[in-house]
Amino acid sequence: MLRLLCDENFHHDILRGVRRRLPEADLLTVQDAGLRGMSDPDLLAWAAAEQRILVTHDLKTIPKYAYERLAAGESVAGVFALSTSIQLAIAIEELVLLIACSDASEWENGIFHLPL
Repeated sequence: MLRLLCDENFHHDILRGVRRRLPEADLLTVQDAGLRGMSDPDLLAWAAAEQRILVTHDLKTIPKYAYERLAAGESVAGVFALSTSIQLAIAIEELVLLIACSDASEWENGIFHLPL
């Protein structure tokens, strides 16, 4: 099962919906991890060290910094980037399927825009 870190501004209705559908999901929020206000590059480094895929609505800076890490020879555990305009039901379904039906190694060092 995937281990996820939800970015500081991630839509909490999506998070609650995933938890309802998949109570055993390993979802951690930036707030719960005590990482509030951390810079995007540091957040990506933390997520990589903890082997957590970063889930974000930040389509501008997070992918940019993730690509910079990769270009510098550093890893990312993976990034799932969701537009803020994605329908809640679709976002929840996509995340539930990815968490339950895939392996972390499939997403390592990749930036993926959902829905796939």
